[in-house]
Amino acid sequence: MVQPYVLQTAESRDYAQLSWLSSFHSFSFTSYHDDNKIGLGLLCVLNDVVAPGKGFGAHPHQYMEIILMPASGALLHKDNTGRHEIINTSDVQIMSAGSGINHSETNASNRDEVRFFQIWIYPKTENTKPAYAQQSFTPQQKHNVLLPVVSPNGVDGSLPINQDAWIFLSHADAGISLNHSTKQNGNGLYVFIIEGEAMVNDVILKRRDAIGLPDGRAQITTSTKA
Repeated sequence: MVQPYVLQTAESRDYAQLSWLSSFHSFSFTSYHDDNKIGLGLLCVLNDVVAPGKGFGAHPHQYMEIILMPASGALLHKDNTGRHEIINTSDVQIMSAGSGINHSETNASNRDEVRFFQIWIYPKTENTKPAYAQQSFTPQQKHNVLLPVVSPNGVDGSLPINQDAWIFLSHADAGISLNHSTKQNGNGLYVFIIEGEAMVNDVILKRRDAIGLPDGRAQITTSTKA
């Protein structure tokens, strides 16, 4: 029998502290391993990272779709293609690592901390040419709707990735109800509360709580601004 949902509370995440950053891992990552948290479908990494210091130095990736979203502050991106970009709050960055890319993500400020979300999704096909894209999505665009920011074909102004996966963002007022079903049969749905509180299919979620829904359907009703 398929379980109706998988609940992940904020407190259940792994916490890692390094000299230059702290992070919370929703799934097994680097030295943290939990047999019950080996990703969820195609989603294999969701890290909530605070970097008051330097950040991630140059390192390689291969065969992974990587999404970065600053929640506050700004990141400096560099890679071996010569790209040099600032990723600000409200920006979304996608990087299809493809056959291989070296990159670094560091705090763009030597004064202020940066908090960001790091998401990894398995690719649909391997050995593709590395690709990069970045776009800003305003609070007004996300107001009381589920705005697509990442999709397979870059539909509706979203950023394209090499996988049949979608990411939506919303800034919702208290008392707003949003209904959503996955775009493709067989896909599950993962709902993560960045701020505020909401009820998802009769389950109350608070800040940084998440729920996985195998049937791909959700009714999301906000209790506070989220």
